[in-house]
Amino acid sequence: MASPEIGPSIADTASGVSDSERRLEYDWDYHDIRDFFPLRTFQVEPEYDDRNHDDLPKSMRMGNLNAAERARRNGNAKLANPLAGISHTVLEEMGASYARKNQVGDQEDIRAFAKGAVLAQDPSKYQTVSGLTEEEHVVLHTEYHHRWHQPPLLYIVIVVCSICAAVQGMDETVVNGGQLFYKHQFGIGDDDPRGTWLTGLLNSAPYLCCAFLGCWLTVPFNSLFGRRGTIFITCLFSALACFWQAFTNTWWHMFIARFFLGFGIGPKSATVPIFAAETTPPRIRGALVMQWQMWTAFGIMLGYAADLCFYRVVDQADVVGLNWRLMMGSAMLPALVVVACVFMCPESPRWYMSKGRHFKAYQSMCKLRHNKLQAARDIYYMHTLLEAENEIKHGRNRFLEILAVPRNRRAMIASELLMFLQQVRLISESFCGVNIISYYSSQIFLDGGFSPISALSASLGFGLINWVFAVPAIYTIDTFGRRNLLLTTYPFLSLFLFFTGFSFSIPTETNNNARLACIALGIYLFGITYSPGQGPVPFTYSAEAYPLYVRAYGMSMATATTWFFNALLSITWPSMQTAFTTQGAFSWYATWNIIGFFLVLTLLPETKGKTLEELDQVFSVPTGVHAAYGLRQLRYFIKRYVMRRHIQPETLYEHEDTRDMDRGFDYDDEKGM
Repeated sequence: MASPEIGPSIADTASGVSDSERRLEYDWDYHDIRDFFPLRTFQVEPEYDDRNHDDLPKSMRMGNLNAAERARRNGNAKLANPLAGISHTVLEEMGASYARKNQVGDQEDIRAFAKGAVLAQDPSKYQTVSGLTEEEHVVLHTEYHHRWHQPPLLYIVIVVCSICAAVQGMDETVVNGGQLFYKHQFGIGDDDPRGTWLTGLLNSAPYLCCAFLGCWLTVPFNSLFGRRGTIFITCLFSALACFWQAFTNTWWHMFIARFFLGFGIGPKSATVPIFAAETTPPRIRGALVMQWQMWTAFGIMLGYAADLCFYRVVDQADVVGLNWRLMMGSAMLPALVVVACVFMCPESPRWYMSKGRHFKAYQSMCKLRHNKLQAARDIYYMHTLLEAENEIKHGRNRFLEILAVPRNRRAMIASELLMFLQQVRLISESFCGVNIISYYSSQIFLDGGFSPISALSASLGFGLINWVFAVPAIYTIDTFGRRNLLLTTYPFLSLFLFFTGFSFSIPTETNNNARLACIALGIYLFGITYSPGQGPVPFTYSAEAYPLYVRAYGMSMATATTWFFNALLSITWPSMQTAFTTQGAFSWYATWNIIGFFLVLTLLPETKGKTLEELDQVFSVPTGVHAAYGLRQLRYFIKRYVMRRHIQPETLYEHEDTRDMDRGFDYDDEKGM
């Protein structure tokens, strides 16, 4: 039997929208990808109601608007499940037809897609789906009540992604110790403008390449080689570049080697979070994707450890600077591990789907789920949403899609905001202040009065704290939420940067021990606060914010922004420290954390616990509406937690409840009952 269309007869019955109204909505929304799906007309639900918005002007209440005005006001506001409102019988036919059409497996697999299509309508209602085996009931029950019970291969994927992150972190911090030696060997160790600017230029070289070349290779690399192939190639680049750095003898030769390193860092930093996000279930996606940050922090710690290990290595005959050469070359080791292991992992099912390779996508998903039914459910739900995207993406520039489509543009604003404001690995890497410490902590400690070996030891302490305190985010990122983590940590980040900066004002002559203790304490407290909040959120958020057909483009923009400001920070910090004084330079970044708090409050939607497709609903809320909601949240917080008043929080968006639209097997579409 042919698969029935998800057509106007079903959708219009559910929504009560006439043909003329539907055409009017379609004409207005055609250029907005997720406002309207040609496969199905969505009922536009009122975005404001009397429960939460009594004070809104009557003109903004959706019940008073005609169909066209509803579409204009709501934009992308609230998308229902594309499968809602379809009977179980029809869904089974659609799932089986999809499997036959795409030659996905045998009769057992066709049966899995028939039942999986029903489950895709509402996975939480697996108990209402008839015909499931006892084993399938147990697997589905376990999925919802034991979210960490996942197949071993899924965790292997996360381990490989984590080692990729360690490559990034180690690349970042071996230079911290190496520059204490090579800048003098290269003749750029003085505090004059030439020395400070060239030191900054060498530190920034990989990130200049990332921002202007490397990150923009993400799309062609992913298209040609897939997620795994891209990771393999970029880790090979990283290993070769790290080896190359160990054999340089002039500052310009070091610049070239480090610039080449950017071809490994850029596409990898964009691809690995996407790969992790596309292979993990939504209930634990945030925790697993944030392993990128946690193991970046581990790599940062390894880099500091390598600096300490090789610090006292003495030069050999005909080899000058053997210690810093070993430091710089040691960063190639994690990259070689990834090169050896990455093809043990299955390819991303979403990447296969984007190439029309449905059976390969299903095979890959089966390796990442306990049961074929789960794999078929996830593949079919992905298919229904990708079909809608494919209807309107042909012949259009993807970068223009990001800017012109409101849903995509809001994702871009949120992603770019994080990557600008935060740090350690996202676009926000620069202005939160953590990269200052990652690249220059040893020099900062030296300026504070530490000896070179003590400065490196103190830097290792920061790296250890940065890694250990990222562990709580494994739990909190999917429970407390991405946005709440940022709002909680920004004020403390600002406070501790101010504290660290002004600790340099303590007189060395009379209170040197207090000065050293306060500088170390401020940096360590910053690391403790940064790691569970600012650290893991940006890359996790950026990897999940965009719809699939522009995801690689969006992630390229996000990582390019990160690395651009990363490079800008690396270049300017030595000179800024001289011009502003250390106190002023730290205060500059502390102020940006205050600004960041209000930008996140008003512009950043929460994304925890939703599928990558359901995030369309989240990013459908207009920016102005979300900004006003954020400011009202601040008022709610004061009333609830300061004034101790018992009031309910406002709900701006929530997952569509399809209980009334789930018609079951007995529903007769012709009779409407």
